[in-house]
Amino acid sequence: MSAFRETGWAKINLALHVRGRRADGYHDIETLFAFVDGGDAIAAEFAAVDSLTIDGEFADGLSAGGDNLVMRVLTLLRARYGADRVPPLAVSLTKTLPVAAGIGGGSADAAAMARLVRTHFLPELGDAALARLVSPLGADIAACVASATCLGVGVGEELSAVPELRLAGTPVLLVNPRQPVATGPVFAAWDGIDRGPLFTGADLRAQLFAGRNDLQRPATAQCPAVADVLTELGALGPWLARMSGSGATCFALFDAATERDAAVALLAERHPQWWTMAGVLR
Repeated sequence: MSAFRETGWAKINLALHVRGRRADGYHDIETLFAFVDGGDAIAAEFAAVDSLTIDGEFADGLSAGGDNLVMRVLTLLRARYGADRVPPLAVSLTKTLPVAAGIGGGSADAAAMARLVRTHFLPELGDAALARLVSPLGADIAACVASATCLGVGVGEELSAVPELRLAGTPVLLVNPRQPVATGPVFAAWDGIDRGPLFTGADLRAQLFAGRNDLQRPATAQCPAVADVLTELGALGPWLARMSGSGATCFALFDAATERDAAVALLAERHPQWWTMAGVLR
């Protein structure tokens, strides 16, 4: 039988405003999630017992055991609905997205696994119900279930639509200097200053220009190459360039695919060691 397949779409934070520290150690945030039409690949087949294999450019060092978020999602859904509905699966994960990169790689993979199980075994579950089930495994997983542009508040798991953000098809370039950045220390180094909420309005570009990423400064302190990436991207003609999540991946939005592709070619010449991914927003 052919394998079931899903994609863990790369996540970007168009803006990420940190509003305060919580007593539980997490942070209240406001963020605009968007998703790129590329990411990690998941395939699964019926098996006698669950298993996970990982390959791809960024597979090194990743656990393929039960602690992997992909397998935790499978275990969680089976515990909720039973083995008669969620059978054992042999899962393979191809990692094309860098890890510890601010683009939701692990969360995107977990959400992709959740969608795969839902599509083939639990079709009655809508996106909202599925997101509620798996969100306790990670704050970004809820947004990654639908992988559509949305507003996230709380720790990022409380989602609402932003219909005025008509971004589908926008050419986008992701760039990572191949330096991992740990999320916990970046949040811990946030200066504690609430610089205000996200601006919302009918003017798409004004809304995004008014945004910011409050983690950019502490991430750059941990990984100075973030500043280098943003400087290079800003010189290549995008209408918006910003760091995503807790770094180190940065993104650039362009008016035309030809502009994006020219930027890819220039970066390949100037910084062949950097990871890049060109695509469009979903």
